[in-house]
Amino acid sequence: MNKTLLILVGALCLFRAHAEPLNIVYIISDDHAWTDYSFMGHPQVKTPHIDQLAKESLLFKRGYVPSSLCCPSLATILTGKYPHQNKITSNDPPMPKGMARGSFQKSDAFKKGRERMNQFMDAQQTLPRILSEQGYLTLQTGKWWQGDFTRGGFTHGMTKGGRHGDAGLEIGRTTMKPIDDFLDLSIKEKKPFFVWYAPLLPHDPHTPPQRLLEKYQKLTPSIHQARYWAMIAWFDESIGQLRESLKQRNLADNTLIVYVTDNGWIQSLDAPRYAPKSKQSPYDGGLRTPILFHCPKLLKAQDAPELANSIDILPTVLSLAKIEAPKDLPGINLSDAESRGKRDHITGACFQHNAVDLDIPASSLRWRWVIQGEWKLILPSAQEKDAKPELYRILDDVTETNNLAEKESEQVEKLTKVLDRWWKPNLP
Repeated sequence: MNKTLLILVGALCLFRAHAEPLNIVYIISDDHAWTDYSFMGHPQVKTPHIDQLAKESLLFKRGYVPSSLCCPSLATILTGKYPHQNKITSNDPPMPKGMARGSFQKSDAFKKGRERMNQFMDAQQTLPRILSEQGYLTLQTGKWWQGDFTRGGFTHGMTKGGRHGDAGLEIGRTTMKPIDDFLDLSIKEKKPFFVWYAPLLPHDPHTPPQRLLEKYQKLTPSIHQARYWAMIAWFDESIGQLRESLKQRNLADNTLIVYVTDNGWIQSLDAPRYAPKSKQSPYDGGLRTPILFHCPKLLKAQDAPELANSIDILPTVLSLAKIEAPKDLPGINLSDAESRGKRDHITGACFQHNAVDLDIPASSLRWRWVIQGEWKLILPSAQEKDAKPELYRILDDVTETNNLAEKESEQVEKLTKVLDRWWKPNLP
């Protein structure tokens, strides 16, 4: 009798542990090169907190975002769809010719354009919308482009409608309190939670704490590089704070942490801006990012060799949370080794900073790109005047300097067909 009772109690405990909804935290760094972590091999930048997270995670060092621009990249992460599918391709709406950027952002044309972009988000089955329907509390902090946080389906948030975050941009830089308060609320209401932590870090303005700047000034003659490296260290410290907040509340064991960056950044040594072949480009300096999933009770820590794309994050998270995913998602479940093994290429597209026609994604297209095996093809649109296809052996030529397109014309033709099967833009 006692033995039977023990078995029943054990089974009940197992059922409760299994049935307990999974908490979810997204950590999204902003303008951060894929090389600039110590766990990715950088000789100067130290990132101990994210290093530890990566060590304990299902890690994809060959991760990518489809587009190397903040707004469309974040929209992809939230919706699980490519920019041409959710129609959020650019940072800003079309800008009238002859109008200065500052004047445009105060104009009616800008407001109407942003509202149209917000409507595109309204139409999507975003992760917070899906989770809210399952009884989750969902919090937006940091970067957010689509109007008030509620437009993305969040139940709670910081951004009220500013261009890319307004009050939300205080997170990580000046405070972590909104997240701490939200975690306490979830405990009080006994509800699972989702946190979108997308701070303006290491994004410019590069204004790190003096103690971190002094540390990195000793490692480089470029003040611009030192500031950028110090910003990464500052961001890493915030990850430590976030994980500690989870641990203090006994939430860590039942929380899935996802990490990705929205797009890359190669710091100019001579100016406080990005260098070529990074942000807004079709090169790995703008597109590549580590992607990781941390939940030791569900996932074995491993360095997975396969390619990953940020479109895969949503289906992976929903699978781990045992929630049915929308049927029209193009990504795969990265926690399933069989699915990873079956896919032999990933794709993406980069668009104009200011859209040409918000309702016609192809009108703003600059490049499509595909990686298959050792090869990466960058195919320019007709809008890129005088541009030619670029083909690289990406595993050996990581800086994409030796264009083999003319020598390997058959490979260009093969990969062009792969891109056309994925998305062949048709302009009216």
